[in-house]
Amino acid sequence: MTDLSQISAAALGRLYLAGATDPVTATEVFLDRIRACPDRAIFLLLTEERARREAEASRQRYRAGRPLGPLDGVPIAWKDLVDLEGTVTTAGAEVLRHAPPAVADAPIARHLAAAGMVSLGKVNLSEFAYSGLGLNPHFGTPLNPFDAVPRAPGGSSSGSAVAVARGLAPCAIGSDTGGSVRIPAAFNGLVGLKTTEGRIDKSGVFPLSQTLDTIGPLARTVEDCILLDAALRGAVATDIRRAELSGLRLVVPENVVFDHAEDGVVANFERALAALTAGGATVERRRIAVIDEMFATGAAHGSLTAAEAYAFHRELMEGPDAARVDPRITSRIGAGKRMTAVDLLAIQAMRKRLTPALVAELDGALLAFPTVPHAAPEIAPLEADVELYHQTNLRSLRNTMIGNILTTCGLALPTGLDGRGLPTSLLLSAPAGDESRLLAIGLAAEDAGIDQRG
Repeated sequence: MTDLSQISAAALGRLYLAGATDPVTATEVFLDRIRACPDRAIFLLLTEERARREAEASRQRYRAGRPLGPLDGVPIAWKDLVDLEGTVTTAGAEVLRHAPPAVADAPIARHLAAAGMVSLGKVNLSEFAYSGLGLNPHFGTPLNPFDAVPRAPGGSSSGSAVAVARGLAPCAIGSDTGGSVRIPAAFNGLVGLKTTEGRIDKSGVFPLSQTLDTIGPLARTVEDCILLDAALRGAVATDIRRAELSGLRLVVPENVVFDHAEDGVVANFERALAALTAGGATVERRRIAVIDEMFATGAAHGSLTAAEAYAFHRELMEGPDAARVDPRITSRIGAGKRMTAVDLLAIQAMRKRLTPALVAELDGALLAFPTVPHAAPEIAPLEADVELYHQTNLRSLRNTMIGNILTTCGLALPTGLDGRGLPTSLLLSAPAGDESRLLAIGLAAEDAGIDQRG
């Protein structure tokens, strides 16, 4: 019998169509697994009544021969930044634990409900979504499932990734401001899609950076991400099909992205490239000056995320409740307070200038480099040493943030396990709005066998 907890969302939908199982049965499997899971830091809230109601409605549609689409009846987990009617949106913060419940679903939640998906509940995240490591002192840290030694889940969409990796949900929704979908996908051996700014409605989603925030799925396969990307936008179908690798050009930067990279990450990256070139792709390795200029501007002027996070959280940061926020998070938000109007304008001008410059530099190619230069780090040293925490956090975000600042869409793809049995990942990035081509190439990359786990 098929283990429903270990298959993709699309595969689960196909089982429904074949009559091999049904949405009610599958939903109970996942609810049982969530309740039995010893890691109590993954799900912050189970929406059992809603899930059972939605699953039964889906089962009736299948019995009538009228499913809404390939995701009808498939369970989904939500990062707790997303409003679900009647539930509190905590954003992983103690100060919001008892906030008023949302009066309505966020548009993306309405879209997935309209596609027939079953909402299991809300999952954990870095406080205010402001960390690439996924540690949370208030609600606990979901543990990376690939090692008995406690390791970071990746952030900020920590619970989203661990829920899928542990078989508690077939797929989950996260947000990505500097890597918060792609980093946890990388640490947990999943596929993660960072979408272009504005592609998916983020109304009703608690913000980190009003400019840079994007919504994206975490799942087992590229096919799942294609279906979820369409459903999140309210689309009823997608025309994305597998591309051919022949003629694909990949540009691998020779600057920054391999600094301090672990041997296992690099080895798996090179094996993945070899699989792509065997399928017909060509690889160009060169220095990308645009990336150097981007980092130089950040070093001189700060980050847009910090500026916008401080603007949003200023009242909290200046009041007595600031002490209830993780000091590792307040220090990052506080950096925005020190920025000047000149800093902000310099960052905005840099993005306006360098985004088209990168498109010209690529000239139709995709960027390719390791999603994160290291596998999931152990939690204990990060908890013991705040400076190590910040250094590791910035290193975790370094590669992925390029896409947020320079306005690309990005697809994190698993490349296998390192010598310790920890997942590694390849990041493919395309210019803004080019998700269809990126995802079509992602399907081809999967078929080429870039995931060394097979």
